[in-house]
Amino acid sequence: MPFMNRPMALSAVFIFCFALSGCHSSPDERQNASDTVPAVVTEDIQAGIEQYIEDQIKAGGGYFTLDHGDRQLRLKLVRVHTEYLANLGPRRHFACVDLVDVGSDVYDVDFFLAGDPGAMTITETTVHKINGQPYYAWEQKKDGGWHRIPAEDASQELLGVIRERDQFEFLYKATLPEMADSARMWIPLPASDTFQTVEVESIKTPGRWKILHEPEHGNSVLFLMLGPEDSGKTVELHFQVQRLEKTIYAEELSDPGRYLKPERLVPANENFRSIAVEVIEGKQSDIVRARALYDHVIDEMRYMKHGTGWGKGDAVYACDVRTGNCTDYHSYFIALARSVGIPARFAIGAAIPSERNDGGIDGYHCWAEFYADGQWWPVDISEADKYTSLSTYYFGHHPANRLELSRGRDLVVDPLPVSGPINFLAYPVLEIGGEPVKPKVEFSFKRKLNG
Repeated sequence: MPFMNRPMALSAVFIFCFALSGCHSSPDERQNASDTVPAVVTEDIQAGIEQYIEDQIKAGGGYFTLDHGDRQLRLKLVRVHTEYLANLGPRRHFACVDLVDVGSDVYDVDFFLAGDPGAMTITETTVHKINGQPYYAWEQKKDGGWHRIPAEDASQELLGVIRERDQFEFLYKATLPEMADSARMWIPLPASDTFQTVEVESIKTPGRWKILHEPEHGNSVLFLMLGPEDSGKTVELHFQVQRLEKTIYAEELSDPGRYLKPERLVPANENFRSIAVEVIEGKQSDIVRARALYDHVIDEMRYMKHGTGWGKGDAVYACDVRTGNCTDYHSYFIALARSVGIPARFAIGAAIPSERNDGGIDGYHCWAEFYADGQWWPVDISEADKYTSLSTYYFGHHPANRLELSRGRDLVVDPLPVSGPINFLAYPVLEIGGEPVKPKVEFSFKRKLNG
């Protein structure tokens, strides 16, 4: 396909309303909106919470201290969830922050703030999650306020699951950094299949672009040629998506061995085989064996996005360190399954929030499938580990509220990045002068109601 010249848009760009992403105020956190107060943007809230934490760390001898149960946690800042920052009303604000304690557990802490830019104070602090496992969920009442619901009492929808079908607009936005040299970028283009129908509403990008085909897994990739004049510009892709809940489905495989082959970060080795053989001992069918491996990963892994090495989908790292995010969980599972002859494959995309209808999305999410008795079984092990009440559901289901951006590992396209085959493709792969650089990426959505 020939390159397209910039600027190019397939249709008008949608305006997305960025709502609070999963963490919200109760009615007593809201004030009369008619008050005359200084305008507050998310950068002000971020500056306010970061300054507060920095001051507390200085006062606490190098740690942010927080009482939690019968313990006093000693914490250090990991990140502020910028997609969760929210202005709740005049002089009322909200922030979600990840902090790590001296024992390496990662705590997701909710902060409510009050005040004007440069003079914000903290009115409430609560621990929301530990290593991804929530203590409570948020539920919106008819009065518009948001209320905490204990995790054990929360519905599947409040814990991230929409059954049967979903429909939404999806915005993929990447902001280019300063570029002193020519650059190339690869971005996934989600495809339609049995479980999702994707319509490309618009592509708005600088530079020149064309669509590449990745033959091994059937992915489409947007390829951009950029220059220094494109520094600071944005790439925006808008999609209309209809999605069905993915359940166990039949498919005839002409070559099951295709899904037993090792990949660069999901190798075949005797260590994986010895672990898997021990886990499946006495199990007669591949379905029962796969469930034993699924439970093993849940039991052995901790969901933790901290330190170095996580997030690459490195099965050896996951096996050795026993922590990581969804890429690490599923890479470990796939390596174990393949080692005992169970075909398995990887996919990555975005989990669309279930408890609200628009706003930001907290990055990518990935999942896996294994093949047994002529059927593919969807699994989501990291979510099952976070929400133990859903562990049975996630063995055989992927909810409707998600979008698959690409499938497979070690993706080969022409032209190929200087770094070689693409490990997996959710965030853009950007090379400036042949060197990898991470651009700023934002996902957001708007649900279609009564559609």
